[in-house]
Order: sequence, then structure tokens, then C-alpha cells
Amino acid sequence: MNITRIGLDLAKTVFQIHGVDEHENVVLRRQLRRRQMLVFFAKLPPCLIGMEACASSHYWARELMKHGHTVKLIAPQFVKPYVKSQKNDANDAEAICEAVSRASMRFVAIKTIEQQDIQAVHRVRSELVKQRTAKVNQIRGLLGEYGIEVAQRVDNLRKRLPEILEEGDNALTDRFRRLLNGLREDLVALDGRIDEMDKEILQIAGDNSAAQRLQHIPGIGPVTATALVAAIGDASLFKRGRDLAAWLGLTPRQHSSGGKERLLGISKRGDSYLRTLLIHGARAVLRCADKKEDPRSCWLKALSMRRNKNIAAVALANKNARIVWALLSKEVDYQPSLLVA
Repeated sequence: MNITRIGLDLAKTVFQIHGVDEHENVVLRRQLRRRQMLVFFAKLPPCLIGMEACASSHYWARELMKHGHTVKLIAPQFVKPYVKSQKNDANDAEAICEAVSRASMRFVAIKTIEQQDIQAVHRVRSELVKQRTAKVNQIRGLLGEYGIEVAQRVDNLRKRLPEILEEGDNALTDRFRRLLNGLREDLVALDGRIDEMDKEILQIAGDNSAAQRLQHIPGIGPVTATALVAAIGDASLFKRGRDLAAWLGLTPRQHSSGGKERLLGISKRGDSYLRTLLIHGARAVLRCADKKEDPRSCWLKALSMRRNKNIAAVALANKNARIVWALLSKEVDYQPSLLVA
């Protein structure tokens, strides 16, 4: 059995494989259990294996590469057009096998364990921030039912909660005070967990040379720098800076036909978490641009007056993404003088 290419449909316990030979003849259709995976591929001669980029795909890619196989990950939306007839595991594996053979196919970079560790820290921190926001909204909503209004933002609630609990003439019952004190303790615990994640990110940013270089870009701090390093990995996989910006969804969406080009708003493709961090960082730079006279600030001020601040923030995020590609792919430090030139 001379297998040259395999499409592997991943799952939790049941895996479907579809293999073809050098003449594109189907020579293998088989279902494997999880415990059989590494044993089967260890005995198989090295070949090209295609998988969808999904949960556990980076783990399996690293494990299969240890046995000499060439592994390529494909975004699920690029596999869908090759699915024939109805959807099932066998058809999905066949579609992956077909898609991985296309010369023009775009592949997903395989992440290292270090990249996944950094991403795990960011995922946990992001979820904790969401939980804290939900907790703050719950407390403000409950207090509103008792006629007590608290301004938005976490800092305002932290300041007001002790005063509300100590105040004796606000008509709060003992039962609700106990509930409110428990919610305050939950909020303090979430603040502590988020602080732990922030310290972890600061340590990662200090130890990683690539993240250190990115932090010199205005609008990119430790959180954004480490998130970019974990997500991008090898920036040389992108041909130019615009490709990275497009991957982050910061370039215009195109709807052209008949030779007439029509550009719409940004595409918002890719990782929304990274795009949000870059745009928020750009907003911070834009907020301070009025007090500066360097060429970058002058460009931002002129763009804000000509269009609006939201467009200027996205434009700066786009520019920062291209600078990130240059620093990571060429392994150079940020030089504002070259940017002006």
C-alpha cells in the first residue's frame, strides 16, 4: 500500500482517515480510535497528512511530525467547498485529502507548546475579565432594584460598595447585605485572579525577545505583544505586512465586479481578540496625539479631522500590524525614523 497523501478528520475519540496513492487512487479508508492513532501512523511510511485547524489539531500535528510525516493544517472554511454530497466523517476526510493537494491552498502554521501556553494565559484572562464584567453588572442591577444607583466602570463600584454596606439608612435588609457582601468577595477574588494573569503576561513579555521588540511600537503593550507572538509564530509565512493585516481583519472588505472595484469596511476576519487589542491600543495613541507634534501624531490628527476618530484608530491598528510583521519577520528593532522616511 503506497500512500502519498492522507486526509485526517479529527474528533475526540473516533478519527477518520482517507488515503490516496501517487495516481490519486483511493487506497485507504479507515476509522481509528484514539489509542490506535500513534501506533498506526508510526508504522506508516512518511507521507503528507492534511487536517482541519481545530481543537487538538496542533497537538496531533506535532505528534505526527515526530514520526517523519509532513503535516499541514487547513482552515475549515477552505475545506467546505470540497465536501461531496452529505456531511459525515468519511466525506470530511476525503475533502481534507483533496484540499491539501491544491497548490493555491492557504495553510495554518502549526503552533509550538510555548505558543499554546501563552494563548492559554490570554484565554483564561479574557474569560476572567468577562466574568468580572458580568459580576459588576449583576451587582449594579441588584442595587438598582433597591433604589441605589452606581456609575458604570469597575472602579466606581469598588469605591461605592464598602460605603453602601456600611451605610445604615439605605433601607437594605440584613439578608441582602449578606448577599451583597458575598458578591463583593467574588469581585475581589476575580480581581486577584486577573492580577495573577497580568503578572504572568508581564513575565512572558519580559522573557520573550520578540515581545520585547513589539512593545516599542506605540499602542502595543505587554498584553498585545504576547498575544501577537503566540498567534503569529513565524511571521515569514506572510509574504508582506498587508497579508498579516488582512489575516487580522484590518483591511477593507472587497465587493468588486465587472472591473469596478468597490471597497467596504474592514473585513473583521481572523482573531477578533487580536484585532480588538490592536484597535484599543491605537485609540490610546490617538487620545494623546493632540499633545504631540511628531509626524505620526500629525498624520493621526489630520486623518481624524478629515474622516473620524474610529477610522483613524483602525488605520493606525492596520499600520501597527504591518510594523509587527516587519519586526518579527526581519528580527529588527523598531525604528521610528525609518517609519517617517
